[in-house]
Amino acid sequence: MGAGQGLGRQFGWLWAAYAVSTLGTWLAFDAFALIAVLVLHAGATEVSVLAAAGLAVGAVVAVPLGPWVEFRRKRPVMVAMDLVRFTALMSVPAAYAMGRLGFAQLLVVSVVVGAADIAFTAAGGACLKALVRPEDLLVANGRFESTTWTASVLGPPLGGAAIGLFGPVMTVMANAVSYLLSALGIRAIGGREPQPTQTGARPRLRAGDLLDGWRYILADSALRQLFANTILVSGLIMATQPLMAVLMLGRLGFAPWQYGLAFAVPCLGGLIGSRLAPRLVARYGQHRVMFTTGVLRACWLLGLAFIGPGAAGLVLVMAVEFGLITCMGVFNPVFATFRLERTPTDRVARTLAAWSVSSKATIAGLTALWGLLAGITSPRTAIAVAGLLIMTTPFLLPRHSQTHRPEAELRRFDGVVGEL
Repeated sequence: MGAGQGLGRQFGWLWAAYAVSTLGTWLAFDAFALIAVLVLHAGATEVSVLAAAGLAVGAVVAVPLGPWVEFRRKRPVMVAMDLVRFTALMSVPAAYAMGRLGFAQLLVVSVVVGAADIAFTAAGGACLKALVRPEDLLVANGRFESTTWTASVLGPPLGGAAIGLFGPVMTVMANAVSYLLSALGIRAIGGREPQPTQTGARPRLRAGDLLDGWRYILADSALRQLFANTILVSGLIMATQPLMAVLMLGRLGFAPWQYGLAFAVPCLGGLIGSRLAPRLVARYGQHRVMFTTGVLRACWLLGLAFIGPGAAGLVLVMAVEFGLITCMGVFNPVFATFRLERTPTDRVARTLAAWSVSSKATIAGLTALWGLLAGITSPRTAIAVAGLLIMTTPFLLPRHSQTHRPEAELRRFDGVVGEL
């Protein structure tokens, strides 16, 4: 199916729900970091701890959610997670209005939202695979990716303007409402969702089931390499975000709207990349596109260490981010499609949950470590170290094309699970 053809009414509602919640997320881009800096007057170490602790504890809380989600209908789980995120986020503006907002509450809300994010992502991947034909997965993932980058272009400047007019808490409220609208969109998908089968799995959740997602990833050589590559790349990129907020909003004196603009305009590159991804795969093949863009996306982060004040600094951030995001815009939908194609339907939720837990835990650990490094040295030095380290990540990418999961690996995985 071509990129211009429809994927059906049910996918349309799923896409709409994703779009509204993604826009809300980007309206609240770095909202907690901004609240910590502008309202609670936190420094680089405290902002990094806030980002890291919420992710780390949220990831631990979410560990049992993958197997739990696997054997339940996915849409009710997605609606429930949207409502959990709505309730948690709405507590922030409520506490702010009463003059009771503190650092501890931001930490708790970060944990709850982080765990709900993982469960929603696990259920959402399985839901997408059930709604869309295998040959349409790349087009569908491309549309999600283009939506992400479109929201990335619109959200931060609008959020920055809202912060300037109403304060940083207003964007948190907008993000909360977006999750409520997302829940309504998922409910509108309609049709009867079948009860998931439990082929190769136990009817009851046991301790060994919690590790099934990781066992499956590590038993597959291609997924294992991509797993290591993607969690390290995302961890290093995200570890620099609180430091960029402190550097730009504090030491370099950029206004919140300039900070938002610096990360919004380059997202046009992600939109371009996601639109090009299906065409590039059709011409050059899935593996070549994934490997090439995986290498190229590791070449940009170091440039952020050289940012200065004024217009020149703003242009430098935009140029570096544009290059990075364009490569990610191509890589992400190709990678997401490959991962879904390589994972059996009855293991998608566990695999995606394990991936998300690992990614968020890695981001948390690296964010805390880089906050400590910035406290000892400086935010600029810590960003430079991250930029140098990310250049080593292409060595973790799969070197050969593997379009199908070897049957021997599947049998080995099933044998290991059966012995536990």
